[in-house]
Amino acid sequence: MKVGFIGLGQMGSGMAASLLKAGHEVIVYNRTASRADDLVKKGAVGASQIAEACTSDAVFTMLANDAAVERVVYGDQGLRASLRSGAVHISSSTISVALCERLSRDHAAARQRFVAAPVFGRPDVAAAGELAVIAAGVRETIAEVNPLLDAIGRRTFVISDDPKAASLVKLSGNFLIASVIEALGEAIALVGKHGVDREDYVEMLTSTLFGVPVYRIYGKLIAEGRFEPAGFAAPLGYKDIRLVLAAAEDLRVAMPLASLLRDRFLTLLAHGGDNLDWAAIGSLAARDSAVTDPAHGG
Repeated sequence: MKVGFIGLGQMGSGMAASLLKAGHEVIVYNRTASRADDLVKKGAVGASQIAEACTSDAVFTMLANDAAVERVVYGDQGLRASLRSGAVHISSSTISVALCERLSRDHAAARQRFVAAPVFGRPDVAAAGELAVIAAGVRETIAEVNPLLDAIGRRTFVISDDPKAASLVKLSGNFLIASVIEALGEAIALVGKHGVDREDYVEMLTSTLFGVPVYRIYGKLIAEGRFEPAGFAAPLGYKDIRLVLAAAEDLRVAMPLASLLRDRFLTLLAHGGDNLDWAAIGSLAARDSAVTDPAHGG
């Protein structure tokens, strides 16, 4: 298929590369044009304007937040103005439920199609084409773009005919990951202050009770105190928790743990954590408890 890809950060670059590997014709656009250079060397076509990436059967967006998506979609030369009738916008960004609903409505009014397809996985998983894709939208449209989703992910979960459901599921998943990070940080601080080696502790946990990727990945980062370079930056984690709380307020669902996580991210950012991985909220318990060695007990 001929596909446009807009947004070439750590995640988007890996996803676009996976599309190329699968044999698709890929047109790439990024506001900082130099980020497309490596993909162009691999066979992608570089676009100097958003409209050039819209001469495709489908266009992915993988952008940082609602504001970035709105700029790309609703600008004068943006995606909604440029995408042909019947073409598909595949939104893989983690965005608010409200914006996802707006995109679905506005694309339909322009006789364009819309699929929400946010993903779970860090940049290394994106580069390997092993993301978990959460798709929602008209089933026939999802089936049509399934070769593209297969190229970026190990499995696609089609969860609803309503695109905003995918945004809600993605946000709920990020809430759960952040909850694990906070719980790991507290537990590691507890045993670490007694003198237990943190890396040994995480090895025990992930070899017995919690042998799943989220515990292995984040337990190791917290135990080693290794939060740079950021695979998923702390401001993005803060953004996602705020979006979770906004969705919960609309649905009248109390989420007290999400409120705690919002404050943990605020604390991290207030202490200069903007460039750190979101796993760094797992270091706050040790800091608050005066654990002297961030990587080991004592």
